[in-house]
Formats: sequence, structure tokens, C-alpha cells
Amino acid sequence: MTTDTLRPLVDTLKALAHPVRLRILALLQGGELCVCEVAEVLGLAPSTVSEHLTALRRTGLVRERKVGRWVHVALADEAAARPMVEALWPLMAAAEADLARDLAQARALRCVTCDPAACPVPEPA
Repeated sequence: MTTDTLRPLVDTLKALAHPVRLRILALLQGGELCVCEVAEVLGLAPSTVSEHLTALRRTGLVRERKVGRWVHVALADEAAARPMVEALWPLMAAAEADLARDLAQARALRCVTCDPAACPVPEPA
């Protein structure tokens, strides 16, 4: 194995090495969210959330889709990304109460912070 073959893994681990990004991934376990909802739950500016999402998207951990002027994000469906994300949950048990609170807040928000007509969020499968 060479350093070059390890680069994708190293980049993914770097993307995961931030508490905000881990919180975003935990939120997205509950299904697709609008960036404005993620920002509201985390108490961050949408631009800050977008920077974190860019790092996660570059490594294939999340996907985005535009709905009008809104951007929706979800966990990536790629076979390589999902097992890595799912492997994190047992490791994050110490923060389970905080993450559950984030998720409950996100469910309560569902498009309250943006235009509901432009922000149709499908229910998780």
C-alpha cells in the first residue's frame, strides 16, 4: 500500500475530525435537511455550515440537491461512504443525548426557517 492509495481514507478521516461535522452527520441520520435547518439546529451561520458540508461532500459522505434557492443535504448513498458513517455511531455514544436533542430540534423545525413551498423535505425511507 502506498501513500497515494491511502489518500482517500486520510481525506475522509480529516473531514470527520471536527465536532460540527460529526453533528451534521448525526443530524442527517434522520433524513434529508435544508442547510438552513442544519444551521438553525447548530446555531451557526449558513455560510459556516456550507463550509463544513463542502468538506463532507468532497469526501463523498454527503450529497446535496438544489430546490429553488434552497440546498438540501443528505447522507450519501455510496456504498463506500455509508459503512464509514454508520461505524461512527457507537463511537459517539458519549454524546448521544446531545445528538438526540439536535435531531429532535431538526424534526421540529422542518422547513420553519425557510419557505415551506420551496422546501419540500421527503420523509426518510
